[in-house]
Amino acid sequence: MVQVASLVMDTTEETFKSVVELSGSVPVVIDLWAEWCGPCKQLSPVIEKIIHEYAGKLVLAKVDVDANPGLQQAFRATSIPAVVALVAGRPVPLFVGAQPEAQIRQVFDQLLELAATQGVTGVAVADDSANTADVVEEEEIPELILKAGDALAEGKYDEAIDLYKQHLAEDPGNPEVTAAIVQVELLKRVSAQPAAEVRKQAADNPKDIEAALAVSDLDIAGGHVTDAFDRLLDLFATEVDSREQIRERLLDHFVAVGAEDERVIAARRKLANLLF
Repeated sequence: MVQVASLVMDTTEETFKSVVELSGSVPVVIDLWAEWCGPCKQLSPVIEKIIHEYAGKLVLAKVDVDANPGLQQAFRATSIPAVVALVAGRPVPLFVGAQPEAQIRQVFDQLLELAATQGVTGVAVADDSANTADVVEEEEIPELILKAGDALAEGKYDEAIDLYKQHLAEDPGNPEVTAAIVQVELLKRVSAQPAAEVRKQAADNPKDIEAALAVSDLDIAGGHVTDAFDRLLDLFATEVDSREQIRERLLDHFVAVGAEDERVIAARRKLANLLF
């Protein structure tokens, strides 16, 4: 059991470290919203209701992007509402925009399955009398992982990657840290160029492999996982000379999303059929 102030908490750049720490025990859903955003006001109550129904298996951290632009940048939220998650300190894209309640439940179920493969299976118990930022940890997260989470929150992608790699040197083959490196590299790539420019370049130049790869990055970061996979699989089938480059990006995306995700399993099957 993990004691928290509430299953739904407001989070700032100053208190984000406690959210990273909590994610080592319980998956944390992060709702990026703003007061002026109409769809946010429709989506947030639905998410809060569903979070309470999971009875502590998930915790919700709400981030006002106007007050916390650094967190919006860190998660590369180019539009809101945007919903991501943290599992053991690493980001997991979920979805962008208002979604049907049934779809949100399905996404959260998949998030719990992913968390279980990484040993993040704690249950949070709310204590409304506690301070919002006060979290009693069930498991201690290594210092390098915490520092990497802090760097990520500040948008320092190279620093976060370096810290994750330092930890990986101490714990070779750790799948969670390997996935974290891939995900932060993804965030770094999508932060390098405005999304509108990337999509226009790809639309104007359908044969431009780099542009297509960049759009697939945007789709993964924005939670449009199937769109990203389908785009690259279609390219893989037609652009024979670039197959290895496309395959490598697909494999990175598989790691970023999670091996147990049904969308990854389906895409792996399609890739294998194209290979053989």
